[in-house]
Amino acid sequence: MNELNTSYARSADQTIVKQNTLIRQVYAWMGVGLTVTAIMALFTLSSPAILNAIVGNRLLFFGLMIGELALVFTLSGAINRLSAATATLIFIAYSALNGVTLSVVALAYTANSITSTFVVTAGMFGAMSIYGSVTRRDLSSWGSFLFMGLIGVVIASVVNIFMGSSAVSWVISGAGVIVFTGLTAYDTWKIKEMAARGTEGRKPAILGALTLYLDFINLFLMLLRFTGNRR
Repeated sequence: MNELNTSYARSADQTIVKQNTLIRQVYAWMGVGLTVTAIMALFTLSSPAILNAIVGNRLLFFGLMIGELALVFTLSGAINRLSAATATLIFIAYSALNGVTLSVVALAYTANSITSTFVVTAGMFGAMSIYGSVTRRDLSSWGSFLFMGLIGVVIASVVNIFMGSSAVSWVISGAGVIVFTGLTAYDTWKIKEMAARGTEGRKPAILGALTLYLDFINLFLMLLRFTGNRR
């Protein structure tokens, strides 16, 4: 009986180790992605030639945006067919490309407001991520609700490009903050559940990092519309 109990204890310990390993890898890769994005944004802002090329050429800017979407869909949809090295390269490439496009957003706001919004975003993201990782509630029911909210935010944002309504923009931003705050908790919970099932390896870690990275960046952008001071 003692040997059986010992065997169960070892199995439980190994499961916990695997869970913690995957979760650490997810946040480590997310940190790498955010660092690459920040470096590329600063590099772009410090290069007038690159910045003028992006700002002065809408076709180039939208081409970069389409390239970002293509990388996200490739990584998300073909993760099982990709090698770990390729998945890592795509994630880093997306993070770098996002830094280039975010540099244009940074031009519209003061450095102090960007810094303060980043701190607020980090606090909200951290709080909701902790909730998602420690809660014993089943958050699976959140998925469909948040997905519908995300689709609504995307459609409204596209429509408002043509409307140009500041009031609608504020409503979209408010809805976006709610959606991405909820997604942070939900996606963290999903990663925890994935780890509990014994999932391990670099590819699941990269995919999880991409998910949380997108939550963080989008939450930051939505909050920036509220708290950011325009130049």
